[in-house]
Amino acid sequence: MNNVSNHSRFLQLRQEFSFFEYQSYSFREENEAYRLQFNFNLGNKFYFHPETLIPKKSFLKLPQNVEQLNWLVFNIGMVELISYWKLACPEKVIIKPYRLDEQQHQWWKKLYYNGLGEFFYVNDIKTTRDAFMQIESEGDEPMTAVATETNQLTIVPVGGGKDSVVTLELLRQAGKPIVPMIVNPRKASLDTAKIAGFEPEQCLIFQRTLDPQLLKLNAEGFLNGHTPFSALLAFLSALGALFTGAPWIALSNESSASESTVHNEEVNHQYSKSIEFEDDFIWYMQHYLLKNAHYFSFLRPVSELQIAQIFSRFQPYHAAFRSCNAGSKTDSWCNNCPKCLFTYLMLSPFVKPTGLKAIFGENLLQKNSLKSYLDELRGKTAAKPFECVGTVDEVELSCQATGHLFPDAGNTLLQDITLQDFAIIRRDLSKHLQQFETNRHPDESFTKILRDAISN
Repeated sequence: MNNVSNHSRFLQLRQEFSFFEYQSYSFREENEAYRLQFNFNLGNKFYFHPETLIPKKSFLKLPQNVEQLNWLVFNIGMVELISYWKLACPEKVIIKPYRLDEQQHQWWKKLYYNGLGEFFYVNDIKTTRDAFMQIESEGDEPMTAVATETNQLTIVPVGGGKDSVVTLELLRQAGKPIVPMIVNPRKASLDTAKIAGFEPEQCLIFQRTLDPQLLKLNAEGFLNGHTPFSALLAFLSALGALFTGAPWIALSNESSASESTVHNEEVNHQYSKSIEFEDDFIWYMQHYLLKNAHYFSFLRPVSELQIAQIFSRFQPYHAAFRSCNAGSKTDSWCNNCPKCLFTYLMLSPFVKPTGLKAIFGENLLQKNSLKSYLDELRGKTAAKPFECVGTVDEVELSCQATGHLFPDAGNTLLQDITLQDFAIIRRDLSKHLQQFETNRHPDESFTKILRDAISN
């Protein structure tokens, strides 16, 4: 990805817009849904009112603790504001609904700064964690975490990609009671949930809407870039736990997500999927939100390559899953982006070329136009693609294994790779597929399910 020098624009906009204000939020029960609305003010010049709808379902119960409900909704707004603040990056951020304590001020500054690491990098904005934003808060005292009545449900966020499919299917096969959670449903997410046996009425759905003025200002030259969507997912899942009584929130973030996107710098496209954010959110959840709701990544002990191997066994999902951002609106693989190439590479040691062609429609390893993306994925450039992709080592191991296993598949992109001895590759691949990193599951039953899956 080419950087665009917007540092002077950053300084200009910060002068023009001296503050950003989180004015208020609201939660309303309507006939068919619950409606969340957030009200933001950019320098008394632009006002934004993004909303999120939660369609009512039989398993959703309005919490009796109205104060805790409102507090959680407010916190969702603290993540939503990132998309609107970054338009002009005002130095002062005023939080009006609640007066946050110092630990919260620092917690949110860390999330904003690290979660916008790609945004700063791609726009060539030079700033520091101390200087980029000053948070002022007023209003009611912040609330502390409460204990709520729980059951045995596990909330599983489902995005329609292979990772959430693996979590959903392994927990389903193990007999865990599940509530799939989908933000802005698309065909792939609904289809994968349906293959697992869950109709839309059995899913926790959030319909998030951006304020149209945000897109208008982006088109007019205001600053734009990546925001930490998975952090929003974390807070929405906490609200889901409050509505369902679920004690478990099982994400599908793998060990690979913690590797920096930019080599030798702390810039990670997947920051809000990293172990660091997961630990921070667990701390925030236990101190300020819900004491007996456990947020964790079920797949954290394993890698993208291990997940691909498990996913390769789940053939009913092969035609339904999608991991391409470019093709998300048309439910397709664009076959021209680094995410498509990475997904193809992860599956290539485990799915025969005919099976891969059935999924993608063509052999991506025959496309010379993807050579630059392969170089990025292999760590031959200053940065990996700004996509949710695995580690450089995983990509290299997959390339080596595929080159040996399918030498007659016409994989022209692999021709420039010097293949190591096949015995060494088989040993390294076998060792990699059996690894199990530090166990972070809050309950041993989840650990057993995942260990059994990789041991098979």
